[in-house]
Amino acid sequence: MSVILENTPPTSALVLFSGGQDSATCLAWALERFERVETVGFDYGQRHVVEMQARQAVRDGMRKALPQGADRLGDDHVVDLTGYGRIAESALTADRKIEMDARGLPTTFVPGRNLIFLVAAAALADRRGLQVLVGGMCETDYSGYPDCRHETMEAMARALSLGLDKPVVIDTPLMWLTKAQTWELAERIGGAALVALIIEDSHTCYQGDRTHRHAWGYGCGECPACELRAAGYDEWVASK
Repeated sequence: MSVILENTPPTSALVLFSGGQDSATCLAWALERFERVETVGFDYGQRHVVEMQARQAVRDGMRKALPQGADRLGDDHVVDLTGYGRIAESALTADRKIEMDARGLPTTFVPGRNLIFLVAAAALADRRGLQVLVGGMCETDYSGYPDCRHETMEAMARALSLGLDKPVVIDTPLMWLTKAQTWELAERIGGAALVALIIEDSHTCYQGDRTHRHAWGYGCGECPACELRAAGYDEWVASK
């Protein structure tokens, strides 16, 4: 979202990769565009810790689903942010009911989560020589988290560019897509193989449910993340 000042286009990227539908689609999107792609995940004490296992399953499966980008997929990194998770307690990090709070935000909102993620990712990318940060933030079909908004991403790109004294680019390919369009994008990039990988191996459910299998994948089917994913899948299928 910040302006690239160099004359040559970027050739490398670091994908903020949770192992969910959105970040899996973003990883495929990055592999289509950049010569070298690395991934970073964050352990912030989330209750749905199964997503940390899903990350590896999706990464491994991505090489088969997108063989043309297999040699572009580089190292994976995991950042320990469990201390932060305890500070920013929410229904994702503690045994609390998922409901709307006094601000009109779901209690799954982890204050500043994406801001912390981007600072850590920018520092890692700086040391690894990676030119672009890629994230699955979206403000079309989303839970209303303020740190997912386009305006927030622009502000973070500006702040990180100032703090690192170099251009920091944050690409958010899903920002203006509905969940149905995200499914459509995955199919366009990787066809049935990528869609199948997302359904079988990615994880989005806030409850960490891997026992209930739906047409759109695994999950409780009742939390906000499952509802968004299911509705998007149904809309996408209906439009085909």
